Amino acid sequence: MSKKLEITLTRSVIGGTEVQRKTVQALGLKKIRQSVVHEDTPALRGMVNKVSHLLTVKEV
Repeated sequence: MSKKLEITLTRSVIGGTEVQRKTVQALGLKKIRQSVVHEDTPALRGMVNKVSHLLTVKEV
């Protein structure tokens, strides 16, 4: 069974770069404390690493 990641937006994207805002939006996050669950893929890991200071990630 493939792993899944629960990603939660913990900090605001205000003051962030346009790339960071678009990355958070592409992850499916809009509001602080909103969580989404995605399959663990190398592309997703790269997106999470770009904005890791704004997120908390937990394996499900």
